[in-house]
Amino acid sequence: MKKMLDFIKSVRREWFKIVWPSRDSVIRATIMILVCSAAAALFFFVVDSILNAIVGWVF
Repeated sequence: MKKMLDFIKSVRREWFKIVWPSRDSVIRATIMILVCSAAAALFFFVVDSILNAIVGWVF
């Protein structure tokens, strides 16, 4: 039982050491993820379209 209480106390101490990101930081990171995802999607769409046109032209 003592080990369990020590574990819970340890978890509680560690919980208060967590540094949560600010709202602005989360918003900036979210926008960057959305922009990078859109850029990657556009890149793969263009590459896929080009390869599809080449395969259609060959066959």
